[in-house]
Amino acid sequence: MSLAIEVKHLSCSYLGNTALSDINFSINEGNLVGIIGPNGAGKSTLLKAMLNLIKKDSGEIRILGHSIKEMKTKVAYVPQRNDIDWDFPITVLDTVLLGTYPNLGLFKRPKKEHKIWALECLKQVGIESYSNRQIGELSGGQQQRVFLARALAQKADMYFLDEPFVGVDITSEETIISVLKQLRNQGKTVVVVHHDLSKAADYFDQLILLNKELIEYGEVAKVFAPEIIGRAYNQPFQTKPDTEVFV
Repeated sequence: MSLAIEVKHLSCSYLGNTALSDINFSINEGNLVGIIGPNGAGKSTLLKAMLNLIKKDSGEIRILGHSIKEMKTKVAYVPQRNDIDWDFPITVLDTVLLGTYPNLGLFKRPKKEHKIWALECLKQVGIESYSNRQIGELSGGQQQRVFLARALAQKADMYFLDEPFVGVDITSEETIISVLKQLRNQGKTVVVVHHDLSKAADYFDQLILLNKELIEYGEVAKVFAPEIIGRAYNQPFQTKPDTEVFV
């Protein structure tokens, strides 16, 4: 397998407070990877630092062997829902069409084939019938599926999602993880900030466990060892036979 992501000695801080300290790991292509850890562990900070969306104190990030600036068209990002202005007057279809812009070229606008592709992306997430709705009229789960469709429209090699399952209904959650697994099966690399430990074993191939520093990274069974999870959450954990984790 080829190396998709390399993170070397990454450190970040906010107002003098350490958010991430000396993070090191690498991810091979074709993996669905979850970033987990307690609240305030630096999960979203890690994702944003990897995408050069926030300033880092030190460290190097390589995406498919290049800097993120060189790979922007190859990387799609789905932000947290609370980072999006849902009152902005834009339709569902036009939102998804924005995903085609990175590959269009300067000052070029989508053509008929791009609209057909955008509708196909909406079909993949099960909401093509909402294409003419205003984005603010949709439920939280439907909105999240729209932004996943926008990412699909980009035809990227790597997908980064920040807490995509927060505030969504069960149907949307099942649809989203199904699409992410399909991307993984196509050889794409998918990295997801995730908060629900009980579902992590079903959703991901590998896990990055954080608490401001890297606690562990690897296959789910390796990371879910009770003593390792306990180190991250600063409390004892047990695991059921199906790898579900609980206090």
